[in-house]
Amino acid sequence: MSLPKSLHTFHIPVMGLAYTIDSPIRVAQYGISSVISIIDDELMEKMNAFYSKKFDLPYQEISKKAQDYRAERITSYLNLVDTIVKEKFAKFKTELSESKVALENYIATLPSKSTIKEGLFTVLNEGTLFKESIKNYLETHLKAGDIDVNIMTKVDKDNFIKGEQLPVEFNDAHASLRGFANSNLSSSVVLSAGMNPRLYSYFENFSDFFPDNQGDLKKKIILKVSDYRSATIQGKFLAKKGLWVSEYRIESGLNCGGHAFATEGFLLGPILEEFKNKKAELIQETHDVFVKGLSAKELAVPEQPLDLKITVQGGVGTANEHEFLLDNYQVDSVGWGTPFLLVPEATSVDKKTRDLLAKAQETDLYLSGISPLGVPFNTIKGTTNEFFKQKRIDDDKAGSSCPKKYLALSKEFGPEGICTASKKYQDVKLQELEEKRDEVASNMYENAKAKITEKACLCVGLSNASYLENDIQIKGQEQGVVICPGPNMAYFDKEVSLSTMIQHIYGKTSVLSKVERPNMFVKELKMYVEYLKNEIATISEEVTSKQIKKWEAFKSNLFDGISYYQDLFLTTISSENSIIQKELQFYKKELKAIRIPNLELV
Repeated sequence: MSLPKSLHTFHIPVMGLAYTIDSPIRVAQYGISSVISIIDDELMEKMNAFYSKKFDLPYQEISKKAQDYRAERITSYLNLVDTIVKEKFAKFKTELSESKVALENYIATLPSKSTIKEGLFTVLNEGTLFKESIKNYLETHLKAGDIDVNIMTKVDKDNFIKGEQLPVEFNDAHASLRGFANSNLSSSVVLSAGMNPRLYSYFENFSDFFPDNQGDLKKKIILKVSDYRSATIQGKFLAKKGLWVSEYRIESGLNCGGHAFATEGFLLGPILEEFKNKKAELIQETHDVFVKGLSAKELAVPEQPLDLKITVQGGVGTANEHEFLLDNYQVDSVGWGTPFLLVPEATSVDKKTRDLLAKAQETDLYLSGISPLGVPFNTIKGTTNEFFKQKRIDDDKAGSSCPKKYLALSKEFGPEGICTASKKYQDVKLQELEEKRDEVASNMYENAKAKITEKACLCVGLSNASYLENDIQIKGQEQGVVICPGPNMAYFDKEVSLSTMIQHIYGKTSVLSKVERPNMFVKELKMYVEYLKNEIATISEEVTSKQIKKWEAFKSNLFDGISYYQDLFLTTISSENSIIQKELQFYKKELKAIRIPNLELV
């Protein structure tokens, strides 16, 4: 009998640089899949040293003097994680086969509809040869959670040595991919932040991404997407090269943690509906292209299309929402990110920041402009990073020392790139703005100044939590911690155990605070309405006809989304229906009230 595809109906998505850096070590033995960011090789090198010592495993430092140090550090850390997970998984299976109490506790964490759960109950109730029967069953049916990795495709900075540009394979994202490809893992790379044709083409250099003679893939590709059109374009681009996308991971454009890649007003429900209705078409069309791509390379061609999963994440917070996504949209798994920031057994967060998260109210969580990528970024008021950044602004020393330079992507001042959060960049931009002060309206001047100085050093801020939690020394300029929860954090107000959070997901208990929480679809709609209002209110440049058309299309798509939800919640049985309908009607009025500027009147 083949192993199950997964034991759980949820996964833990990537969070920041540090928050899931060691999540597989913490949870994979329980069959929970999670995603490691492989952007920060320095963090991975430090965690490699930390965990090698903790588990008494050999450690060999990889210094920056090595030619391919970035990829080598990533490979080394991922291999270490793989080794530790396999060891912990073996011990866990032994524990389950030797202790009925441990087995009963584990069974309680599995989803109700799980066939594995039914099988374990059957063996448990047989009562004869308990240890041997359980051991055999576990060996056949249990599997560890996946150790997946994430690469933000836009974080692909060119690298230089003594002013000489290195070949493209030494770009940051390229080196990250090579680090994963050369590792022992049999798992997936999650590509986020949009299409990078040059990076996608680089996959062709690694045989693990192509099917073997049995049609199996050692390493798989997951695309994080926000709409169907993007999925088809990217999927077929890769298929032409003989590369199969094994999963499309749909994320809410705004109701998520970290970077928020807003759609053109397309809401999550209608997007999921399109994927559900067109999944068979997507598989067949991509398979046809895939076959041609493999044939052109004279590689083995599978007779049938390979497996394709559709998963979703962003804003889910209740067992009812979890089940609704699985049942109504037939997705394979649901991502739970933000709530796990309050689970010390699952994520790497320092105590001070966890306390801040637990106390967060709706008004503390906001969509900011702090990311140097120029993409809206979900964060929280009161972080230590915010404190240190504001202190520098107050002292007329705005900007970061920029020690890591992963986001030094602006080529405005030269080919080596510069980060918009750096002091060097902000000094120039503030001076340019000052010189034009008399020509710019007062409100536009203040808006422009705030947009320059609000950028934060994410490279350091998103890593510091792991250093603080594990008492690893932090060197350089004080940046504090940047944390990137979604707005869902407002409804979770305490640290909880891993077991309790799993039981919350499966509806056996609730860890929600007493604050009234809107349905996840309504919350996303609210964010989109506010996003449109804010876009219009804070524009710091002259309005163009192109911008006006964009806003009009955005507004129209939101109206379409509201109509879809009104119909959906008329036909869906739920105790929330009447409340949701009232809220939809409210935001429809809000949307109607938004006035898009008329170019002739500007």
